[in-house]
Amino acid sequence: MATNAPCPILDAHFLGQGWDTTEIEVGMKFMNNDPSLIDEMLRTAKTIAVVGMSDKTSRASHNIGRYLAANGYRVFPVNPALTQILGEPCYPDLDAAQAAALKQTGSGIDLVDVFRASEHVPPIVDDVIRLHIPYIWLQDEVIHEEAIARARAAGVKCIQDDCIFREHAARPDLHSAQ
Repeated sequence: MATNAPCPILDAHFLGQGWDTTEIEVGMKFMNNDPSLIDEMLRTAKTIAVVGMSDKTSRASHNIGRYLAANGYRVFPVNPALTQILGEPCYPDLDAAQAAALKQTGSGIDLVDVFRASEHVPPIVDDVIRLHIPYIWLQDEVIHEEAIARARAAGVKCIQDDCIFREHAARPDLHSAQ
């Protein structure tokens, strides 16, 4: 799968059309994604590392990172090929992002949002477990059952094959409420 596969509705409702999310319909979710967990994650997380975030404005990872920041989340871009995205430092790995988050917020990263191909998920899960990050979110078409099972066994709460933008946009009470 592409590392920046867009959400099916992203172009029609988000890119180039401002922040209008009033007509967004929630699409099919991965069978094992619990709606109450999605709600918990979106309401509890304040600091989000976006792994695979791009500086290209045509990429879903760029626009979703921008959307999350515009809605009150503290976003830490993670991409070893870049030094800055959206005027913010970009971190080479989760270790560096976690260190920066701890320094800036005092509490570290709450959620890791993954825009990487499925085969890259296991080492990201290893980092999430080691760094004691409570939530991991794998975007649309990013699925890795074994890694997610390992994360869940370690106490990490997980969503896979779903779009954080689509889920957040479907909850108008959360917009700019973080």
